[in-house]
Amino acid sequence: MARPLRFRYSPASWSEERVRHEILQPLRSNIGARAVAPRFDIGADWETHRFEMQNGDVALFARNDEGAYWMGNTETPSSLWKTDKFGWREIPYHVSRWAQRELLSTLHEEDPWLADYPHLSWFFLPVFMSKDGRESTRAFFGEHAAGFPDAGRRETTGFFEDFLSTGVLDEYRHVMSGKLGTSDHVDRVRMSAAMAEFIAAKILTDAGYDVEPEIEVTTGHSLDFRAEDENTNVLVEVTRPQPPINRAAAGPVAAVRDTAETKTNGQLAEHGGGAVLFVDCSSFRDDAWNAVRAEQPDVRHRPAVVYRVRPDGRVEGYTKGRVPLDLAGAIDILN
Repeated sequence: MARPLRFRYSPASWSEERVRHEILQPLRSNIGARAVAPRFDIGADWETHRFEMQNGDVALFARNDEGAYWMGNTETPSSLWKTDKFGWREIPYHVSRWAQRELLSTLHEEDPWLADYPHLSWFFLPVFMSKDGRESTRAFFGEHAAGFPDAGRRETTGFFEDFLSTGVLDEYRHVMSGKLGTSDHVDRVRMSAAMAEFIAAKILTDAGYDVEPEIEVTTGHSLDFRAEDENTNVLVEVTRPQPPINRAAAGPVAAVRDTAETKTNGQLAEHGGGAVLFVDCSSFRDDAWNAVRAEQPDVRHRPAVVYRVRPDGRVEGYTKGRVPLDLAGAIDILN
C-alpha cells in the first residue's frame, strides 16, 4: 500500500531533453503518460512539468540548476528510484505551494463538492491524491459521513472543516492526515477510529489546551496526545468503540467496556498509568448512546472520559476517576 504523497528529490541536473527521455518516455510506454501544461506558475527560478496518465494518475516535476523534485500518485520512473523522500514542509516553499495548487485543482475537478471545504481539502491532500487511497478517503467523507451515523456528508465534512481551519493541527498535517490511511477500500471502522483522534483534538482545543500528537513514552509506545496549558501537562489516549450492531458485544454498554478494556490492557497498561483515556462513542446512534448515557458504565481505567459528539457540535459525556483536565467548556458533563 502506497503511503501519503511525499516528494522525491534528485540533486542532479535535469535538462528538457533528459526529462523527456528519462521520465516522459518510460511513463508513456508503461501507462500512457502525456505531458500537459502546468495549471499554475511556480513564481521562482524553477521549470515545471505536469504528466497525466490514461488511468487518471498525475505526476509533477519541478527542476532548477541545483536539482529537481518529483511527486506523483503513479509509478516512479526508474531514474528516480534511489532518490530521498521529503515531506511538504521540508522542501522549497515555491515547489510545495505550486504542487498543492496543481493537486487541489485536480481534486476539485474530480470531486467538485470538496471545493466548499478548502482547509480540509488541503489538510488531507496527501491522502486524497495518494496512489491507492484517493478513492477510498474521499468516499469516506462523501459517502460514509466521516464515520458519523444518521448524518449527511455536508454537515460532517463541515464539522471537520471548521475545526481544521483553526490551524491547530497544521504543523502535524503529514502524520495526522496519514492516519486516515491509503487503503484502496473504505474501512469504515478503522477510518472512524482515526477521525476519533481529530475529535479528541477538537475537544481538547475547545477546552483551552494546546495539543501535540504522537507522544513517545518510555515503553516504546506512542500515546495519541499531550494536552498542555500553563498549569497542565497531560497525556491522552483515544479509543472508539464500534457500534453494537457491528460487533459481537451484547449491547452498547458491553461495547464500551470491552473496547476500553482492550486499550487499558495494552498501551495504557504498559505505560504504567497517568494517561487519561478518551472513549469516543460518536459512532453510536441515539438509542445505543442513550443506553450508555443512562448506565454510565465503568471502563476499567481511571481517569477516563466517555463521550459522544454530533456533527452540529453537541458533545455530552461523563467521567470516571479524577480527570486532570477541565473539560467543562467543551463537554456537557452528565450528572
